[in-house]
Amino acid sequence: MPMLTLDDLGVLRGVEVEQADGGERVVVSITPTYTGCPAMATMRDDLVHRLNDAGFPRVEVRVRLDPAWSSDWISVRGRAALRAAGLSAPGPAPRRSGPVLLTLGPRRPAPPCPRCGSAATRLTSEFGA
Repeated sequence: MPMLTLDDLGVLRGVEVEQADGGERVVVSITPTYTGCPAMATMRDDLVHRLNDAGFPRVEVRVRLDPAWSSDWISVRGRAALRAAGLSAPGPAPRRSGPVLLTLGPRRPAPPCPRCGSAATRLTSEFGA
């Protein structure tokens, strides 16, 4: 998505310069938007090439999985760029305060099969299909 920077998307977690054997190394930490994100290799390669072109020959890209990426990390500019491209990012994650009430009771019986009436079923979706 050329309209976004990795920082705008909230994927860029940190940039450090470390002293390494024979000089400095730039270490960039990124977090995938989801496990198995196919764009990670492209992001890594782009970071290495851009930093090499900017005069940093030694670059290491580290993937940080903890904490997991959240859409809360998308910047205001990033949300505007996504919106302008016709994409919608989810709003902030809900924040609960106080106790979360649970109702404990008997389990609901499995719904019978609508074709044969068998009780050997399991609920896979509350919303049908």
